[in-house]
Amino acid sequence: MEDFNFKSINQVQSNSKHEDKICPHCLRIFECKVGSISLCQCTKVNLSLAEREYLATQYTDCLCYQCMEILSFEYKMNLSYKSISWRF
Repeated sequence: MEDFNFKSINQVQSNSKHEDKICPHCLRIFECKVGSISLCQCTKVNLSLAEREYLATQYTDCLCYQCMEILSFEYKMNLSYKSISWRF
C-alpha cells in the first residue's frame, strides 16, 4: 500500500511540471511541458531566429506546434512575396 501512495505522489509532482495552455492563435488546448522541454510539443518545429522573432512580435505566450508551423510558413511566404519583382 505504501508503494502505491509513493507512486501517486511522484505522479502529482511530475504532472506539476506540465500545464494545459490555450494557444493564442487557434484557441486549442495543448500541454506545455516546460518541466521536460525536450518532450514538449514545440520541439517538433524547427524555427529560424528570424521566424522566432516574427512569432515573438505577435504573441507573448506559447503556441501549439500546428500554429507555429502555420505561422512559420506564413513568414516564409511573406518573405517570398517581398522578393518578387512586380515590374511589368
